[in-house]
Amino acid sequence: MAVITISRQFGAGGKTLGKAVSEKLGFPFLDSELIQMVAQKARVSTNWVASIEKEAGGRLLKFISGLVSRTLVDRVLDDQRGYIDEEIYVDLLQQIVRQIAEEGNAVLLGRGGQYILRDDPSARHVLLVAEKPDRVRFMEEHYEMTPPRALKTVNMEDRRRANLFRKFGREDYNDSGLYHLVLNMSQLHMDVACQLVCRLV
Repeated sequence: MAVITISRQFGAGGKTLGKAVSEKLGFPFLDSELIQMVAQKARVSTNWVASIEKEAGGRLLKFISGLVSRTLVDRVLDDQRGYIDEEIYVDLLQQIVRQIAEEGNAVLLGRGGQYILRDDPSARHVLLVAEKPDRVRFMEEHYEMTPPRALKTVNMEDRRRANLFRKFGREDYNDSGLYHLVLNMSQLHMDVACQLVCRLV
């Protein structure tokens, strides 16, 4: 039994590789499903969790947190609805990822899996990197974006990722020592990358 975490520079093809590996090994691929699991545990909407991820570490969330106290939120929401903020999100995410790892045989995309499961002997951690022009081109080709839109998206997601990992107290997510395998997608075809990850497992 194994769990594979795939981290990536945005636009390096992490989702594409994750799906390919999951199909080849017969493992479930978990990406947005993790948002659904966190939302279910927190008893909030998936949109709320997605917005927490999007704004993680951002000024807007800090501003809102400063204005709205937890007591006020608890008074406004009834017993059938929950509450979530960055700290609760991180706590629930860690619980869920560890539970998935215990069950084994899964491919997890992003969300700090390489940190959460760092000491798990069944986990295999993979990092995808690529030159920025190649990442922008990947977004153009796979998501039908114009070049300016693709560049803006890559830059924005790079910043969001850095903010999210600061919530884990980490800024070394590109450190190769965190991973079993680092793949330079500027130098590798996706099929070869898939074979390498499957061979690692």
